[in-house]
Amino acid sequence: MGNPVHGFWLRLLGRDQGPPKPSRTPFRLRGRVPFASAVQAEATIFLILRLMRAPLIVLITIFAISVLGLTLIEGRDAAGAPSRMTFFDAFYFMSYTASTIGFGELPNPFTASQRLWVTVSIYLTVVGWAYAIGSLLALLQDRAFRQALALQHFTRKVARLREPFLLIAGYGRTGELLGRSFDALGRRVVVLDVEPGRIDALELEAYHSDVPGLVADARDPGHLGIAGLGNPRCEAVLALTNDDEANLAVTMTAALLRPELPVIARTISPAIEDRMRAFGSPTVVNPFDRFGDHLRIAMRSPASYQLMTWLESGPGAELPERGRPPRHGRWVMCGYGRFGREITEDLRAEGLDVTVVEPAPKDPGSSTLPGQGFEPDVMERAGVADAVGFVAGTDNDTSNLSLIAAARRVNPTLFVAARQNRPASAPLFEVMDVDSLLVPADVVAHEVFAQLSTPLLWRFLQQVPHQGDDWAAALITRLTHHCGRHMQELWKARLNRVEAPALTGWLASGEATVGDLLRDPDDRDQRLPIEVLMVLRGDEPTMAPDDDFTLAPDDELLLHGKVPARRALGSTMIVEATREYVRTGRHLPTGWLWRKLARVPRY
Repeated sequence: MGNPVHGFWLRLLGRDQGPPKPSRTPFRLRGRVPFASAVQAEATIFLILRLMRAPLIVLITIFAISVLGLTLIEGRDAAGAPSRMTFFDAFYFMSYTASTIGFGELPNPFTASQRLWVTVSIYLTVVGWAYAIGSLLALLQDRAFRQALALQHFTRKVARLREPFLLIAGYGRTGELLGRSFDALGRRVVVLDVEPGRIDALELEAYHSDVPGLVADARDPGHLGIAGLGNPRCEAVLALTNDDEANLAVTMTAALLRPELPVIARTISPAIEDRMRAFGSPTVVNPFDRFGDHLRIAMRSPASYQLMTWLESGPGAELPERGRPPRHGRWVMCGYGRFGREITEDLRAEGLDVTVVEPAPKDPGSSTLPGQGFEPDVMERAGVADAVGFVAGTDNDTSNLSLIAAARRVNPTLFVAARQNRPASAPLFEVMDVDSLLVPADVVAHEVFAQLSTPLLWRFLQQVPHQGDDWAAALITRLTHHCGRHMQELWKARLNRVEAPALTGWLASGEATVGDLLRDPDDRDQRLPIEVLMVLRGDEPTMAPDDDFTLAPDDELLLHGKVPARRALGSTMIVEATREYVRTGRHLPTGWLWRKLARVPRY
């Protein structure tokens, strides 16, 4: 059987190309990742032939002996004269006999000798078919055959993709959230995961389009090549497994084989993050670090954090409550692993005093207490009764829930932040009504979605913390007034000749404002339920411009609004008659002849 991974490397490295020439591009192999390998298609055929070789030989042998015997045994014709069957007649007779069709057409009645031989042949073919069918059933249950069949089916699916797609390595909670979100936007995805159960679950998901999925180890470059890493339609690689080393391997492979391709990787290890950044410039998402940053933003600017969380949640998300973490006082941290260290450093960077509770502290000090946080004496020594904030940050959900219950029993007014490790624990944390909850999979999914769904959204979110809390609160009021408390669609519009041909002259005149552009094409006295979040002019962003802001050619707009309103705005940008009504209130003829007779000016 051919080895698909072996074939991948042969094509990648080019065995017959001689020694590689020096290249100025660092870390890049001089080769092309194959779109699909013929070896993969041949693997299934070779496996069938290898495992069915003995049954096929037995059947062919029985058939050949039976045909030969019929030609050698003497029979009688209609006149009683001796005769023998030709090879063609014998082959024809054995074909409908051995296949159990039993057509019954005979050149002449058989003699006793011929009938005896046919009887033996019939039982031999029954034995041969039983052996072949048993071997075929065993083949269908063979793990290698099923893997080869799945590989071939997956390869064909990827090869048939005709639109851009995202390559997702790891279909855990994060991959599932992103798969659903991008599918809702009409974006295609290809999935690799080492767990068969996750790929099986992928087949049961109600996706709008078919999602190719393969049980494979994403650390193997051959598997990434088969999944479409070399396909020119692959627009990004997402390394989202729960194994930091696997994510590092995916990042490294993508950087070496497709250095121009965007890569987003997940990790909770600062050391792994540094190793990832040694290969190109991937976007690395550390959920622990992001949660600490978000907590600091929530302390300084609660409205800004509320706005960012809402926009990252995707269409349909309800506006979250505005939390207010205490900016002064002492905090108690239970669980001083990677998450605990990140949060402790962020809290202390805000000038807060933090008491750490750890069962076996590695670096005991004046602010580190040994013990279990849910024990009453430990709670008393940690001063939970006088604290303003409490963090349950262990890697065990049962322990975190116990810590929350114990802390609130001592001090019901605490601001509680907690870490949820397993998706199945979500209902329990929801009942506990935690003030700030870290779900690492959700944090990563929201950030990746913000970066890839609408490129301008990520730039907007990066600017939000610098605008101030009053600005964010005012923008939330505008969004809820025009679009409601549920997240609507986010999209980008470029005011150029391609996307907005009807606005070219109007924009050049310097008279086009945001308020005029957002007039309703059916009633210009009404405003479309759309809010402009950002205008990017060159490299200079304008955050949440008001209705008097003057637009210019080639401006890029980040918009938030309802789907019907988006279609109405698109009509204003494309149809000149609609643009003229929105601009002046005049109703213009739409036909070319009537427009010429009416001498309608072009803008």
